[in-house]
Amino acid sequence: MAEEDLYDVLGVKKDASEAEIKRAYRKLAAKYHPDVNHEPGAEEKFKKINEAYETLSDEQKRAQYDQFGSAGPQDGFGGGQGGFGGFDQGGFSQGGFGDFSDIFGDLFGGGGRARRDPSAPRQGRDLQYTMTLDFMDAIFGKETTIKYNRSAECHTCHGTGAKPGKSAHTCGTCHGQGYVLHQRQTMMGMMQSQEVCPTCGGKGQVIDPADQCDTCHGAGVTQERHELKVKVPQGIDDGQQMRLQGQGEAGENGGPYGDLYIVFKVTPSREFQRDGDTIYVDQDISISQATLGDHVQAKTVHGDVDLKIPAGTQSETKFRLRGKGVPRVNGNGNGDEYVTVHVKTPKTLNKRQREAMLAFAAASGEDVKGVKAGFFDKLKDAFEDNK
Repeated sequence: MAEEDLYDVLGVKKDASEAEIKRAYRKLAAKYHPDVNHEPGAEEKFKKINEAYETLSDEQKRAQYDQFGSAGPQDGFGGGQGGFGGFDQGGFSQGGFGDFSDIFGDLFGGGGRARRDPSAPRQGRDLQYTMTLDFMDAIFGKETTIKYNRSAECHTCHGTGAKPGKSAHTCGTCHGQGYVLHQRQTMMGMMQSQEVCPTCGGKGQVIDPADQCDTCHGAGVTQERHELKVKVPQGIDDGQQMRLQGQGEAGENGGPYGDLYIVFKVTPSREFQRDGDTIYVDQDISISQATLGDHVQAKTVHGDVDLKIPAGTQSETKFRLRGKGVPRVNGNGNGDEYVTVHVKTPKTLNKRQREAMLAFAAASGEDVKGVKAGFFDKLKDAFEDNK
């Protein structure tokens, strides 16, 4: 039977880089490790994966394999029984598997990493709160009170979990380590894995039932409805968040509280559009105002302001109002507002307006009477019908 191609074993192309080969190996090795995968054939698959990686991760061995295949001058690529130079009778040798401990350290607590002290103080979990703001409140800020559920240090035992005068003692199952070890014999030698101690839950210490706090029942924390005053800064925008230190969940073993992250959701405005610290607004003006010029009252988030419309202004013209935008969160002034004017064409005209428009058209050299079924023809017919 033809031997399986080593590149196919790792699921990479023949021109795969060293990083791609290593990444594929780490993924497959973690998936088929005997201590993780107990399906039939997983152990054999794991052995093939390591054989492929030992060859392809070595530049010289890979070049030899690419040229001669598995039946090359040095059968087995690295000596060793059965062609697996990376194995010895004790499990794994160092040749060809320099990163093996890194891979399985994450899974089984090995790899030379320092294990966490179960009795060390640990900060509590962070929490997230979504606050919905009115458009104007987001611009100018506000003070409000929020309420949310969180775990808090037990006020009776102050987080120890024990009754006054009592204390926890070292767990007899894990001897204070917080985890227990399991060993099993495999074809590659003795493999070791660790699990959280089922007795103490990883804390390394236990409190006898009779000595547990009557309020928290040994947990050290209780659930509370927390009330908090929040000052929303001016200029906050939709999707932004604010961190409030120490307002999250209670810590463990005397550790600090976690943090609270408030995520803001701003309701849109019917009048204004916002982009960062810039405000956009639409302003309707008449034909006469656009043609002759005028002063109009333009809306801003700070109130109405006088806006000069120069004579001959075209529809869709934008005017910039400096400093009339959103106050910046850092307090460094305000953004600007842009007013877009829209020249409105009247849908109906009275007699004097029609005569004036016809006179204007005539003065401009326009023969609007020649437009069949046009605006003024329809207007004239309607006028005469009402006589």
